[in-house]
Amino acid sequence: MLYVLVIGAGTMGRTHAEAYAAMEGVQLAGIADADLASAEKAARQFGTQEFGSYEEAAESLETIDVVDVCLPTFLHREFVLKAADDGKHVICEKPLAGSLDDARFMIDYCAAKGVRLFVGHVVRFFPEYEKAKRLMEESAIGEVAVAKASRTSGFPRAWNNWYADSSKSGGVLMDLSIHDFDYLRWCFGEVERVFAKSTPPSSSVEGGYALTTLTFRSGVIAHVEGSWSHQKFTTSFEFAGTDGIIDYNSAKDNPIVSFTRTKGEPAGGVPVPESPLLETPYYRELAHFMSCITTGAEPIVTAEDAYQALAISLAAIRSAETGEAVTPG
Repeated sequence: MLYVLVIGAGTMGRTHAEAYAAMEGVQLAGIADADLASAEKAARQFGTQEFGSYEEAAESLETIDVVDVCLPTFLHREFVLKAADDGKHVICEKPLAGSLDDARFMIDYCAAKGVRLFVGHVVRFFPEYEKAKRLMEESAIGEVAVAKASRTSGFPRAWNNWYADSSKSGGVLMDLSIHDFDYLRWCFGEVERVFAKSTPPSSSVEGGYALTTLTFRSGVIAHVEGSWSHQKFTTSFEFAGTDGIIDYNSAKDNPIVSFTRTKGEPAGGVPVPESPLLETPYYRELAHFMSCITTGAEPIVTAEDAYQALAISLAAIRSAETGEAVTPG
């Protein structure tokens, strides 16, 4: 049995807590939040204990094996290090940190303390994205040359409106587009050039939009849209290869469709819709991390992967600020 303490009772903390509460071989030991009322509400919902701080939980609970940090980005370093100091394995929501220096320090610190560090880049666990990657690995659409990915939503509402402070959240390029940066790097390898344009939020409570072009060493070119200016949360991708296209749009009734054509045919093909799995991607992600702790296996997404995704985001931010192409790192 692995005992997990969740720090943070916001949307992501509750999402993770719900997964742990339903997981075999895992016990949700508690939920800690400086807003004790939020912690109490979440604890009642998922049948566990509430705490007003990490320190209170660490002193009160007999056993904690894993600390899951679901706090705003600018607090990640502090609480990851606290957990590592106490010898606990750590799961940290993305992005790992707000700077590469902090991210590298956190990775090295956990390694020195002998604890595992996992980072929640959950898009790798969405069945639509897994399926698309597998199709490309099987050369179902031939050699991929161009990719497009989009992730749009309304402006996120959160504690103290911290998303509106780019020094704390990194804005849309770090908090939102990083999902697609990580996924595309997983599919196509290292990025050698980043060029981005962005518009800042129109106020402290709405807006923000960015377009980023990634050039991969493999030769693939990807265009990534990120927006906090839309009404509805949607995601989409399109991969164009020499023999066909893989197309996905969460706003459609049948969101993922692949088209292939036989050599010599001018066009056509049968669209094949794919159904999502019953388990949520968050459940699948966290169950995978628990399995890695138990078995010692390497995770699908490593802390080094999270570091590289952050490097791409920071390169995009620099590009948007300077108007120049930037090399990540």
